[in-house]
Amino acid sequence: MTVPETTETTGTTDPETLRERALQALTTARDRTALLTSCVEDPELTAQHSPLMSPLVWDLAHIGNQEELWLLRTVAGREAMRPEIDGLYDAFEHPRAERPSLPLLPPAEARQYAAEVRGRALDVLESTAFHGTRLTEAGFAFGMIAQHEQQHDETMLITHQLRKGGAALTAPDPEPVPLFTGPSEVLVPGGPFMMGTSTEPWALDNERPAHRRLVPPFHIDTTPVTNGAYQAFIEDGGYDDERWWAPRGWSHIKAHGISAPLFWRRDGGQWLRRRFGVTEVMPPDEPVLHVSWYEADAYARWAGRRLPTEAEWEKAARHDPATGRSTRYPWGDDDPTPVHANLGQRHLRPAPAGSYPAGASPLGVRQLIGDVWEWTSSDFLPHPGFTAFPYKEYSEVFFGPEYKVLRGGSFAVDAVACRGTFRNWDYPIRRQIFSGFRTARDASPELG
Repeated sequence: MTVPETTETTGTTDPETLRERALQALTTARDRTALLTSCVEDPELTAQHSPLMSPLVWDLAHIGNQEELWLLRTVAGREAMRPEIDGLYDAFEHPRAERPSLPLLPPAEARQYAAEVRGRALDVLESTAFHGTRLTEAGFAFGMIAQHEQQHDETMLITHQLRKGGAALTAPDPEPVPLFTGPSEVLVPGGPFMMGTSTEPWALDNERPAHRRLVPPFHIDTTPVTNGAYQAFIEDGGYDDERWWAPRGWSHIKAHGISAPLFWRRDGGQWLRRRFGVTEVMPPDEPVLHVSWYEADAYARWAGRRLPTEAEWEKAARHDPATGRSTRYPWGDDDPTPVHANLGQRHLRPAPAGSYPAGASPLGVRQLIGDVWEWTSSDFLPHPGFTAFPYKEYSEVFFGPEYKVLRGGSFAVDAVACRGTFRNWDYPIRRQIFSGFRTARDASPELG
């Protein structure tokens, strides 16, 4: 049986169209960086709001440094602008907890440096031929840098969530929708599909190459697990019952006194949560947020289900049973729009479960892209045929059982850094990230 990958990329190899796409992606990222670093005073930029996170001013200069390294030095072959700061902004040289003690560029100088790099990078963009090398083919280097900046924008948004004090960011809420009353789960037929991609021009190395994967039939939740559903787990004593927890998860929650998702607290007979400096009543219909892999796994066991594997998640998100194709997104090959998914910090919260019917997969699974990153049961491992590119430290050094895979993006992710093949990973204890989940269960083989 032939299982074709989509032949869609993102449109064209026309140089001017590629140039415009790269310019738009870089500009969108920089506008967001400016927002995240201009909404607070300089002391908040240089402070470390959590030992898990860098000072915001470190992210700002690191964004510029990476852009200089790849677009000015590597693509254009230019001399280093500030070689003496390279070590300060090398993410592997200094752990986040140490970064406040480094002689970092102060906010005004960091902004000036990033702006000067960007001006020169746009000159490089104007003169680069999008062929000849793998790094410049289809504008990959520019797309990689736009994705890198957006990933740090998401990291900075996490820092904003962790900071104390009042709200510094505002955004409209998602459109209200009627309570979702559709089926609670969807059957995904068994059989082969094409996982990963060999055609998406800005896909990163861990998404490559496309390869055939055989997945038995399974059922998957139609929507992510909600706050209300997770509250039932809490009220049933889920955090006090060892049988639901992986041994390391049980040890971790007991050692740290964890009894609810991060930022939740009980106030009398109701649950409250803190969200970007505002305390509000926990909305029961939103996907649950700020849960670790261990918490997601425990909930799934309590519910008599399990977390989906990464392959199951991607098949639910990309496989079209009618054609046998793997599409770029659940809804097809078109780029995301606001009717498809909650992306790009357009809102500062997930949309209610069941939102975005236009973004559903052919089988009817909703909100696979945007809203919350979704934990899977899988370790972060390379696809068969993986080749590190353009540097081993992006993916290869993280492969192994220490990290669990998250899929689908969140409201904090920009579309340039989110697609049906995009892979995220983190430690199973992590909760400050915008993480949620959906559950799955095995189906009878005869249903495949």
